[in-house]
Amino acid sequence: MTNWETLILNEEHSDEHVYVIELNRPEAMNSLNTKMAVELIECLTSLEQQKSLRVLILTAKGEKSFCAGADLKERKGMTNAQWKQQHDIFEDAYELLRNFKFPVIAAVNGFALGGGMEMLLSCDLRYAAEHAKMGLPEVKLGIIPGVGGTQLLPRAIPVGLAKEMLFRGNQVDANKALETGILNGVYSTEELMPKTLEIAKEIAQNAPLSLQSIKKSISTGLHTDINTALSIELDQYYKCANSEDRLEGVLAFNEKRKPDWQGK
Repeated sequence: MTNWETLILNEEHSDEHVYVIELNRPEAMNSLNTKMAVELIECLTSLEQQKSLRVLILTAKGEKSFCAGADLKERKGMTNAQWKQQHDIFEDAYELLRNFKFPVIAAVNGFALGGGMEMLLSCDLRYAAEHAKMGLPEVKLGIIPGVGGTQLLPRAIPVGLAKEMLFRGNQVDANKALETGILNGVYSTEELMPKTLEIAKEIAQNAPLSLQSIKKSISTGLHTDINTALSIELDQYYKCANSEDRLEGVLAFNEKRKPDWQGK
């Protein structure tokens, strides 16, 4: 794997099919600059090819901030054309994150604001430290969320609550985010990564084709009518039912042993 400047890729758990990406700009509250977006694109593209990967965790260096959004110092003085050029890169990075073929889990270790909150919303599961705070403050800067915030948040929580957060541009703490449905769980700072890894490793023991098909069925089906969505599910069902892993799963069950998944 490449050594990244703004990211740390932890392959320590790769034998258990879990990889960890850490955003690595703690001196800038892990804010997203152009370099980080480019490296995130390169990293996610590379990880898609890793045959051992079944679950990806996204977290950040330090305990203060997960991601404070776009680096406004870098944006100071940008022309409209330069802003658009940078935003195109941001869009590509977030699209790759949303469409990553395996489950992606956010471990939110601090502030997740603006693009940082959109980053966690782009993940499939979200866990946070007790001190974490999150929000979409773009309205206070004369813009709106531009990499999914106005679409992903009202798909995660009731529309009225999403509109309130977006109109006010306010922050919510981790417990409130858990209560509304933004988060799946809240842990102490010390427990956040161990608990997230525990969940990731449990998920990673399951059939890789099944994980991919579940994610694709949900992500695609949510954006269409129920009959089309059921057809999408059925297509993915037969993709798994006709696989070698389905044969292995049934055989392992009858032989009372752990399946040896091959992902085909």
